Amino acid sequence: MGPRVVNSTFIKSAQSISDSLDESMSEVVFMGRSNVGKSSTINNLTNRKNLAKSSATPGKTQLINFFDVEYRYSDEPYHIRYVDLPGFGYAKVSKTLKQIWQKNLVEFIEKRVAIRIFIHLRDARHPKAKIDDEVEEYINSFIRPDQIYLPVFTKIDKLKQKEKGALKREFPNAVFVSNTKKTGTQEIHRQIFEIIFGVGDD
Repeated sequence: MGPRVVNSTFIKSAQSISDSLDESMSEVVFMGRSNVGKSSTINNLTNRKNLAKSSATPGKTQLINFFDVEYRYSDEPYHIRYVDLPGFGYAKVSKTLKQIWQKNLVEFIEKRVAIRIFIHLRDARHPKAKIDDEVEEYINSFIRPDQIYLPVFTKIDKLKQKEKGALKREFPNAVFVSNTKKTGTQEIHRQIFEIIFGVGDD
């Protein structure tokens, strides 16, 4: 049996790196466009319906939200943090990402030592969205050797079988999830464990 989440708790919200939690624990950051299903993905991963709150107005939540997450694997407890970043806008792409995200958010993303995984949620129906391509390019411009960029396509259930096949061929290193059908989350858990703890399935 693979790793599973047995407990998850909201800890605090922060505006910048200066009022964030200490960096004593490895962190998994979730980023994505405001309507990509970020809250649903976090809730599915933690088996909690309302751990991450969906805002009625996309893009309204502008704080960095921290969650303590306890995994259980081979009867051993493992602790990490999930970090939910504000969504980065709908369709209009600014000239630079530093205009999309406030300066303090950019500083958090680039300088936060505890971040081990950047999970970039992308809408499977719009795989070529310019803003997502820019985010990927941006993360890869500064990512450290001990960090991983992991693209995760949401809403995969909205695609026809042929479209799914084409998307998987184009993005062979991505994970594909459906939050309504609750599929794909175990692969995210597996990658988190392998990257952060160096533990893989036997």
